[in-house]
Amino acid sequence: MKHSENNNQKITRRLKILEGQIRGLQEMVEKGVYCIDVITQTSAVKQGLSNVEDLLLERHLSGCILDQIKSGQTKKAKEEILKVYKLKRK
Repeated sequence: MKHSENNNQKITRRLKILEGQIRGLQEMVEKGVYCIDVITQTSAVKQGLSNVEDLLLERHLSGCILDQIKSGQTKKAKEEILKVYKLKRK
């Protein structure tokens, strides 16, 4: 569980950072900041969200999916892996 708690803390911390970045983006737009500067920040937010997804995926694969395989639910595990793979490709 400690590993999961540590992972949750990382995810929560990153989401709080992203929340601040989104507020900053809103302020930038309201103040009419140069478009390229806003786009640079939106790119940083997208990368931050991708990092959160990666942490969640790692947790899911090393926990839920592994447990499903160990308990004989290989079909369910395979379906979830494929679903996540398809989501990440979008």
